Formats: sequence, C-alpha cells, structure tokens
Amino acid sequence: MSKLSNIGTIKDIVNRYGFSFSKALGQNFLINPSVCPRIAEMGNARPGFGIIEIGTGIGVLTAELAQRADKVVCIELDSRLLPVLDETLSEFDNIKVINDDVLKVDLKKLIADEFAGMQVAVCANLPYYITSPILMSLLEQRLPIVSITVMVQKEAAVRICAKPGSRECGALSLAVSYYSEPKQLFSVSRGSFLPAPDVDSAVIRLDVRESPAIQVPDEKALFAIIKAGFSQRRKTIVNALSSGLGLPKEEVSRMLERAQVSPKARAEQLTLEDFGRIRLPAEDDAAPTGAG
Repeated sequence: MSKLSNIGTIKDIVNRYGFSFSKALGQNFLINPSVCPRIAEMGNARPGFGIIEIGTGIGVLTAELAQRADKVVCIELDSRLLPVLDETLSEFDNIKVINDDVLKVDLKKLIADEFAGMQVAVCANLPYYITSPILMSLLEQRLPIVSITVMVQKEAAVRICAKPGSRECGALSLAVSYYSEPKQLFSVSRGSFLPAPDVDSAVIRLDVRESPAIQVPDEKALFAIIKAGFSQRRKTIVNALSSGLGLPKEEVSRMLERAQVSPKARAEQLTLEDFGRIRLPAEDDAAPTGAG
C-alpha cells in the first residue's frame, strides 16, 4: 500500500478499523513522507541486514525498512494494530510481526532464529515515556547488533548524545557512551505527526561498540558511582558521592584522590574515564571487566 504517511490514508485506516490513538502507549503516527526513508537509509536498512523494528504504528517506517533490508522483524505491543498491518504491509514477504513487549522478548534468541547470516540493526520510533528503559535494555544485553537508530523526544536526544563538560550531560549520556557511539542525525518537527505531540523530535543513531569504551573492575559499581554523581548534580562530586553512596565524606575524598579527580568538580565535568578510575572500597581486588 502506497502513501502510508498521507494524512488522508491514515484517517481512512483509523476510521475503517475503529482505531483510537493511545496516549498511554505514546502513539503518534508519522505524516511527513520524508522522515521514514531517511531513518531507513541512515539506520543500516540495506542488503545483507536484518532489522528489528520496535513499534510499527500503521507500518510507515516498516515498509521503508522492508524495501531496503533482507528481513524486518517488528515487535508491536498493541494488538489492535495487527489487522491494520495485515492490510498495509500485505505486499511484503520479508516482514514478521510479533505482538509483544520488547522488554519481555528474548532478543538474543530472536536474532539467532530470524537473522541467520545477516548483520542486524534496530530501528524505531520510540514512545517518549519509555525511551531510556528500551535503549538501556538493548545496550546492556550486549546483543549482536551493529546500530540502534531511533526517533526520540528532541530533549532526550540532546541528553543522550551530550558530551562530558556540557550542561546536558547526565548519567544516561555516560551509560550510552559506555556501550556505543551516539550521534544526532536530524530533527523532526511536531507537525510531522498525527496527532501532533507537544514537543519536537530528533533521530539519533547509536553505533554499538564491539567492546565497552573503558575497562573497569565492576560495571555495576561504575554505574552506581555515575548515578550517585548525577543524583545531586549541583553539589560537588565529593558531596554527591558521599550522599548518593552513603559513604563518609573522608572516605570519598580518598577515593577521588586515588582516582586523580578533583573533589570540587561536578559530575557533568567528569569524563567517562574519570568515573572509571573511581573505585569503591570493595572493588580494589576485583578482576577487570570490559575492554578499552
């Protein structure tokens, strides 16, 4: 079916199937015809690739992915969209739709079962309310994927791709950069959707690293330190870590001294490497994990 991004086509489909947009699921369908081809082309949808799409809508992006990649497996939570997709994607024989929650799907098994011999990438127009959990789940599982290309709220895109030393940098920025190399691709105005959201969006791509950006003895400890550092970002790092980790300030001062990190710095001023040098007392004898 052509012109899936045409507002008249969307309204016709919505009316015929009695579909209503779910605010709870963050449903906003694209009506800008230029967006999905760009996402597909910049998101590694090409010969030799299998694509995992998270959230299909009525299949606007799905169709663009299927035209370019060898195979597309879509994970769509809303069962109301299944009959719609049967119609809108009927011309394609390289699409499989799974009605499930992506956070509950065994993605390693899915990749092994569905994409043998292919490189794999993820593409999605993510609901704003669940952007961070989905991204971190994809990264933390260390899936055999090349990239994650997603459309997110513009403010989230800025935070995810923020560099150390910038005001936008936060715990999520560092966690994402530990597993991948993030970059902003292009912006998408709120008028590109039906219904129009209250904010603009942006498309970002996370190029997944073959191994983490730094080597640390304990990843859980690293992320606990990062989370504590940013939990009270107006405080100096010594005070933020003392409060966030429940450790005496004197002990935190020693930890920072050993890591050659100024106790007067704030979390946003520290690089991932700076955080990686900070060791909790229990880490001293731990074996290194990750790779530089």
